[in-house]
Amino acid sequence: MTRAPLPSRVLIPVANPLTARELVRIGAALMDRRTGILTVLGIVEVPEGTPLSEGATHARQARRLLQRVLDYAPEGVTIHPIVRIGRRAAEGVVEAARELDADLIVFGWGGKTDDPRPDGQTPVFSPTIDEVVRESPCDIAVIKQGESNAAGRILVPIRGGPHAELALRFADALGRHGDGSVMALHVVPTGVTAGIRTQAEKALTHFIRQHATGNVESVVREAANVRNAILREAQDADVVVMGASAAPVTADGKAFLFGALPETVAAKSKNTVIVVKTREPIGEATFDQLEQRAESLAAVERAANEARAIPLRVERWFGESNFHHREFADLDRLVRLKQQAGLTVSLVLPALNEAETIGTIVSRVRRELIENHPLIDEMLVIDSDSTDNTREIAAGEGARVAIHSQVLARYGTYQGKGEALWKSLFETSGDIVVWADTDVRNWHPRMVYGTIGPLIAEERIQYVKGYYRRPIVEGGVLKEGGGGRVTELVARPLINLFYPELSGMIQPLSGEYAGRRSLLETIPFFTSYAVEIGHLIDVADRVGLDGLGQVDLERRIHRNQELPGLSRMSFVILQAVMKRLEERHKTRLFAELGSTMKLPRSGGGELGLEVIELADHERPPMIRIPEYLEKRRGAAVFETAMSIAGEAAVEREDAAAAELAEALEVVENE
Repeated sequence: MTRAPLPSRVLIPVANPLTARELVRIGAALMDRRTGILTVLGIVEVPEGTPLSEGATHARQARRLLQRVLDYAPEGVTIHPIVRIGRRAAEGVVEAARELDADLIVFGWGGKTDDPRPDGQTPVFSPTIDEVVRESPCDIAVIKQGESNAAGRILVPIRGGPHAELALRFADALGRHGDGSVMALHVVPTGVTAGIRTQAEKALTHFIRQHATGNVESVVREAANVRNAILREAQDADVVVMGASAAPVTADGKAFLFGALPETVAAKSKNTVIVVKTREPIGEATFDQLEQRAESLAAVERAANEARAIPLRVERWFGESNFHHREFADLDRLVRLKQQAGLTVSLVLPALNEAETIGTIVSRVRRELIENHPLIDEMLVIDSDSTDNTREIAAGEGARVAIHSQVLARYGTYQGKGEALWKSLFETSGDIVVWADTDVRNWHPRMVYGTIGPLIAEERIQYVKGYYRRPIVEGGVLKEGGGGRVTELVARPLINLFYPELSGMIQPLSGEYAGRRSLLETIPFFTSYAVEIGHLIDVADRVGLDGLGQVDLERRIHRNQELPGLSRMSFVILQAVMKRLEERHKTRLFAELGSTMKLPRSGGGELGLEVIELADHERPPMIRIPEYLEKRRGAAVFETAMSIAGEAAVEREDAAAAELAEALEVVENE
């Protein structure tokens, strides 16, 4: 049987070199001696507003102090001391772990602290440990040193799951390294039948055989209170090693990093306690549910079959969810359908210096989609600080105008279309939100009714993208084709490589799209060029391919960007896709994603390199913004909505419902 190996690269952040001896001893015991590298890390914190170079003197001092730790190295172990400079200790630890490709971070914990975290909350262990645990790219071990440094008797309580596997492997390694004895303890409720107890004993024995190589004693105890039972056994142990358990938020709002049980044992036990957590989150799996492993293998097979079926699914979707604007050109019928469904529609027109086209667009919307056919219930021009008279023209034609930098001002503002779209959710109220670009020279109402038509006509559709033929102006001449260069050269290859389920999208970056508010308010928004690709990826993750639609809007003539602008757009889109890939696969694909773009300039006797900082920020789902919830629902419905959403999150594991419950709690506590 192949067991998971011990860590090869162990990182120990050291705040006080004089007290690091025990951390080094335990870290070395947990490490694979054949391949292991043990690194001790010192962090020099430099406050915001001060150049990082100012930390150079302190870094020299830190390196001198770390030299003392070298004396603690066990025989056969080499310690590598490094010092990093950063704004916060936690960031430095995480960055170092990624740089070194660490398998395990070992922290020392002196006991309960009341020092606040950066967010003002009381930390579980310390502000630094808490933050690293939440962001760590590898396994974590937090050690609270007890009254004795002996490790003759080691207790490892077992409930099951990957964290318990890690705890048993580490307890086994400590026992073998120090010739100590290891006892694996499982607690069952008092009064269980003999058959159930026998099953528990067999499962525990099997678990030990799977994950330990030394002589581990197997003990099953009956107890009404698991915590008290563990604390009683811990009195006779020198070291307790515990894996993290499920980490819920309790009724009083207290959050646990490792779970209530191991954190309580760590706080109350007088002996050394090591609490460990794998990098992978788990639910409340138990070792007596080992059949779940077989189910996991079946899930892998199902995933493989699903991957093979993606081309067929895309082809079917392309046929079933590909609309034409003419299907919805009977505006009277579309209005009736909207009214029968009890829907309202908000049109948002993002603008930046669009004085040449905005007046025509607003007047046509008002006349044809509001007055003649009441399809649009509200029209908003969301302006990004235009320097021409865009706002005055739009208001003169009957549009309500908002400047995006002035919306939700306490959250600050970013430049970019995505920021304007995010803030437009706050400024509007329709059940359906439709966005349409305002630099279009042949604008037609189909840009609006075409994209909202599928949403009104088909309940399953949650999000619709428009597509069209895009002529390009070259040398003052309009030429058919040639538009959509970023789509064809960047977005489409990326989608086909990494998100093949979206490969049927004809124009994933188009500026005309619409969605149901109930969906849009639950997804994040990139603030600039990446907003469209981010929407598609996040919406597909949320509602699946069947929730998407696309509509042919025929021909669209707009202002084409020059190549340098397209290059910047492509760079930001690539960043966003890489970010989503890392999130989807819960792994670090790249040590660092670059945010600066270098643009060489040559010609005319000049040679230079322009360096531009380019990185989309990301706004959270609007459902998490307290002002939005207060505006949308009113205080009277908070309690009811929170109850419904909370139950839905538990029963269906519905991410949107969970976010709603979380956000409503925030508002209620404001």
